[in-house]
Amino acid sequence: MVWRIRHYGTFSLAKSVAKAVQPSSPVRTRFAPSPTGYLHLGSLRTALYNYLLARSTGGSFLLRLEDTDQKRLVPDAEERIYRDLHWLGLDHDEGPVVGGEFGPYRQSERGAIYEKYIQILLEKGLAYRCYCSKERLDGLRESARLLKPPTTVSYDRHCSSNEPEIGSQHTHNSDFTVRFKSPAKYPKFTDLLHGRLDLQPQINAGDVRYDDFVLMKSDGLPTYHFANVVDDHLMGITHVIRGEEWLPSTPKHLALYDAFGWEAPHFVHIPLLTSSKDKKLSKRSGDIDVAKLRAQGYVRESLINFSALYGWSPKRTPNEQTKEVYSLSQLEQLFSLDGLTKGNAKVDFGKLNHFNKHYLELKLKDPQFVEETVKQIAERTSTSLEEAHRILKLTGSYLTKLEDLFQEHDYLFGSISTSLSQEQIEIVQAFLKKYPEENLENAMEIVSSSYSRQKVFKAIRMGLSGKTHGIKLPSLFEYFGPKEVADRLRLACK
Repeated sequence: MVWRIRHYGTFSLAKSVAKAVQPSSPVRTRFAPSPTGYLHLGSLRTALYNYLLARSTGGSFLLRLEDTDQKRLVPDAEERIYRDLHWLGLDHDEGPVVGGEFGPYRQSERGAIYEKYIQILLEKGLAYRCYCSKERLDGLRESARLLKPPTTVSYDRHCSSNEPEIGSQHTHNSDFTVRFKSPAKYPKFTDLLHGRLDLQPQINAGDVRYDDFVLMKSDGLPTYHFANVVDDHLMGITHVIRGEEWLPSTPKHLALYDAFGWEAPHFVHIPLLTSSKDKKLSKRSGDIDVAKLRAQGYVRESLINFSALYGWSPKRTPNEQTKEVYSLSQLEQLFSLDGLTKGNAKVDFGKLNHFNKHYLELKLKDPQFVEETVKQIAERTSTSLEEAHRILKLTGSYLTKLEDLFQEHDYLFGSISTSLSQEQIEIVQAFLKKYPEENLENAMEIVSSSYSRQKVFKAIRMGLSGKTHGIKLPSLFEYFGPKEVADRLRLACK
């Protein structure tokens, strides 16, 4: 497989080493979301794999908030992240709320730490202050884009070669950034999934530019690249599992580790989650927001099981039967890095529905879950608890997710609006002449002598529920009772 990254040369993943080997000693992993958005399926899978690697080795799982992009912070995102992770059962050992010896665990509270390490790089001559205006930098980017071949590595080290002189010219200007003095060539590195990689920026030999990325922004806050490396080192992170979109940034991070003389963690870049059309799933899509999926009635067990199998599969013996259903506790025991797979994972929401129906059926046997669900039904529909319990008992085996109860079985909560054809009206009226004096089966047999049984079933179901399919008619008749069945069918005929 060959990848082409816009600002990188061509590189191959075909000659990768053997599959990653599961660590034999406890690891330290982390999930480091930015509270600029909510937890979605992609970030859930990243958190899950880091959690499972820690649990499967008897290690530690950390939560760190990368909240230095202050302009894009979403007010309730931090609390939502805590709530969603806890609901999913992915509890962390260290983090902003639970604490730990390597805190603080919010990057916005680690300013003095970042300043210390910026000074170290400045004193080593491996970083420098840049006073270039936005207009100059925009011009450099545009000129680099127009080169043949083009490149997005655009800086000309104007401030690096003249920093003392330029700095004195800007004595009263505190608006500067700190840039890293990148090496002429990034070293090769090993990804535990993809093997040995050599990722080099595309450089125009006739107009050499430098990949001197910014470490500290003009507002005094660190960039992702800098804070990420400093925090992972100081927090003792041994393994970093993250999405493949971060592969092109890995050489930058490793160059920073080398600059400080630190040992880098092991990296594992997992494949992207894509749609059926092979497009990356959008973070802004409501379809993949964990909180919204929960509100639709997806249960935690199905989301965990679903996410785990997109990019990983458990070891199987040659004759072992294929299995897809795994609880979180089973995954904690089974997870191993050598089960990770390559290639983008096309997300099939039909599979999520399959898992959810399975787990929902199991949970409806749990009295506590039933009690909580009954309360939810009663609150949303203004029905009594007794009535809500009857409705759940009636519909439970037909539900894929709880929200289906309110969308596909809304006719249970009041009158319906349905449109019957003239033939269907005739069928229903003929049925009403025999029901309830005759029981359901006998009344239908009599009417079926004039119309097909299929048409009779469809007309009566439409009259009762406005639906062409769903709960078996005998169950609906038993639930409504003879009087309400007759009332609903007469109303439908009008």
